[in-house]
Amino acid sequence: MSDSLVVCEVDPDLKEKLRKFRFRKETDNAAIIMKVDKDRQMVVLEEEFQNISPEELKLELPERQPRFVVYSYKYVHEDGRVSYPLCFIFSSPVGCKPEQQMMYAGSKNRLVQTAELTKVFEIRTTDDLTEAWLQEKLSFFR
Repeated sequence: MSDSLVVCEVDPDLKEKLRKFRFRKETDNAAIIMKVDKDRQMVVLEEEFQNISPEELKLELPERQPRFVVYSYKYVHEDGRVSYPLCFIFSSPVGCKPEQQMMYAGSKNRLVQTAELTKVFEIRTTDDLTEAWLQEKLSFFR
């Protein structure tokens, strides 16, 4: 049931930004932070960052409001290979307004499909977003 629940559309400008981000050539960590514009019922770009660590990214996320993040992360595998997975992180902090949480939760699947991402993670507190946490999550994908 929740798969078909769509609360917000994805802003066309954001769709284009996500498409370009997916094919970026840079090798540094980068992030796109998105929020729900309640009045327009649309997921929109909030901010974009280049060369940002998970710890720095954590500081950019509000502690009491949900956010969506697409994060391009330089991941060094145990065997020395380097990859640049695109991760979708849904920050849904404990203590958000229920109405806000519903709008974000209902919009998440549409956004993940639009961005064509498979590495989808959720955090319940911004403190969870660390390098170690991200590496642990990514280790399942090899």
